[in-house]
Amino acid sequence: MNDPRLWWLAALWLGYFFLHSFLASLWVKRRVACRWPQRMPAYRLFFNLVAVVALVPPLWLTFSIGGEPVLRWSGGWRWLADALALVALLGFLWSLRWYDGLEFLGLRQLREGERRVEDQERFRVSPLHRHVRHPWYFLGLVLLWTRDMTPAMLVSVVMASLYFIVGSRLEERKLKVYHGRAYERYCEKVPGLVPLPWKRLSVEEAAKLEEEGNPTKRS
Repeated sequence: MNDPRLWWLAALWLGYFFLHSFLASLWVKRRVACRWPQRMPAYRLFFNLVAVVALVPPLWLTFSIGGEPVLRWSGGWRWLADALALVALLGFLWSLRWYDGLEFLGLRQLREGERRVEDQERFRVSPLHRHVRHPWYFLGLVLLWTRDMTPAMLVSVVMASLYFIVGSRLEERKLKVYHGRAYERYCEKVPGLVPLPWKRLSVEEAAKLEEEGNPTKRS
């Protein structure tokens, strides 16, 4: 990386990933809930706003550096890359059906005055979650790696890919706290970031794990 701006870009991404993981940690959430319980209902919304605003500097630098592509898809490979990107985008949109949008954004917690630290969304194994534990990360990797790469884009994509690996592990620590043995059993049966045809859950197995992970939801 001869251009010093690329080192600044990597540093910005490291700072962003640290901030994101720090604010998402149970340690920080518990301290906020303990010291300022009245502000806890707004915490998820605050977290999302910070995450979006903090993205501006590294993204701006990524696209302002410019430069000639060091990785370019061409010919039949271009068609394949675009097809994979389209499938990933459609998969992401389809997966939204199994997420609580208001919970994810933090609007439900704010509206209901929810002060608990734990996420309130129930343990759910969606169709994509039967094949990979972090479908959004997997789809994001497909979208990122099917684009042409300038040097700055390559740095950003590599940094994001590394964070998906580390961030998924950090996220799973919390999910094991929230859902206990059911999530541990789920991790044993389903790969983390890349689907493997021989390692997946059947519909029946997914339903059984959901029942185990949501004991208070049983009829």
